[in-house]
Amino acid sequence: MRASLPLAFLFAVLLSACAFKGDIPPEKPMAQSGPLKVDPALLGAPAPARQAQPGRTSPPATPTPIAANPDSETRIKLDPVGLRTQRSVYFDLNSAAIKADYEPALRAHARYLAEHPQARVRIEGNADERGTAEHNQRLGLKRAANVRTTLLAHGAVNKQVGIKTLGASKPKEPGHDEASWAENRRSDVVYEREK
Repeated sequence: MRASLPLAFLFAVLLSACAFKGDIPPEKPMAQSGPLKVDPALLGAPAPARQAQPGRTSPPATPTPIAANPDSETRIKLDPVGLRTQRSVYFDLNSAAIKADYEPALRAHARYLAEHPQARVRIEGNADERGTAEHNQRLGLKRAANVRTTLLAHGAVNKQVGIKTLGASKPKEPGHDEASWAENRRSDVVYEREK
């Protein structure tokens, strides 16, 4: 009977706290009509050039509309510079699954390959230093193969995309800590021929 008394008291306090409406001011409702507007910098795009106006310390940001369909190809547009800088796909420990964050960049690479039939890429799969050499070679190969499969699914042609595993032999970061290992668990899209 004693053990249930504190439990009953706790339940009563929680129930009364949930029922309390008190003098909490209502939140200002937030509403926006039309497409969602997001600053381009949040999407990984370079910020547009802004001109200073007299009497203002910082000009207002110019938001970019996002398409209503989240799967739309127009949601994130990567220019050729974006293709040059977003060439690594990072993985979780002992995983070859491609994270959704990398889908837009991989779609952009696949679109570039589809539009330029002479272009060729090599996907180099890497692993961190933990694990045996054989395990890291297999894991690097799986990672490269998954990136290749994604590129082919989005329009690249089979002969345009080769794969290679490097295992742990070519680390990007030489350290022996989690930050270095996270940098080394990746696949790189290496353009052998751009056009």
